[in-house]
Amino acid sequence: MESKPVTVATSAYGADRVRERGQAHFVPIVARAGAAGIEIRQELLTSADPALETLRDVIAEQGLFAIYSAPLELWRADGVLAVQALRRVQAEAATLEARFLKVALGHFHDGCPISELAGLLAGGSPRLLIENDQTPQGGRIDPLAAFFFAVTTAGLPVGMTFDIGNWRWTGTDPRAAVQSLAPYVEYVHCKGVVEDGGRLKAIPLTDAESQWRELFGWFSPNVPRAIEFPLVGVDLDTVTSRYVTLLASA
Repeated sequence: MESKPVTVATSAYGADRVRERGQAHFVPIVARAGAAGIEIRQELLTSADPALETLRDVIAEQGLFAIYSAPLELWRADGVLAVQALRRVQAEAATLEARFLKVALGHFHDGCPISELAGLLAGGSPRLLIENDQTPQGGRIDPLAAFFFAVTTAGLPVGMTFDIGNWRWTGTDPRAAVQSLAPYVEYVHCKGVVEDGGRLKAIPLTDAESQWRELFGWFSPNVPRAIEFPLVGVDLDTVTSRYVTLLASA
């Protein structure tokens, strides 16, 4: 069976560890595990990281492609497009030569014009992907479906990051979500979710679980899929390789 492209989000190695060592530290680990790409997280960039130009070169030297994730809500609470913030992260993603720029939807509603967004997507910037996050405004089916219908109708170059686990935070059935949103999906975030002490937390996927594999049946066969669950252990090479192999088979 053909191996599918897997990426690793640097957040999988733990925020404290990543901020301490810098995201460049994990690039060789991801490459040795057989992944195709690495997801760099803006919120984890610190003085331990090199300049984005250097980080870009480190990633390319290891034969990986980059994805850039920023904790940005595209539409602010007042219903206004976050123009300056989007321009800033677009420039950062372009410097990194990222394949995708991933952000959240924010407070989009039917009255939000998308004409201003069209102007910001011209010029060959990294492709914009909108992820279902863990918020009521950006993690439910209806606003996401309305947004993707609007941008598709307008012919805008926008796709979706489908996070398998985030639906739990909004009480949404992932099966219902995938039936509505699968045509827009270009990237998949993978994690299991359990309740622990009254709170939800991400856990690794297992081969024994069936639902996440069922969801992949709705996506394009070679859609990139990301590890976004905790990777812990003394031997991070072995742990990372194990889960890259698991997701590559989905």
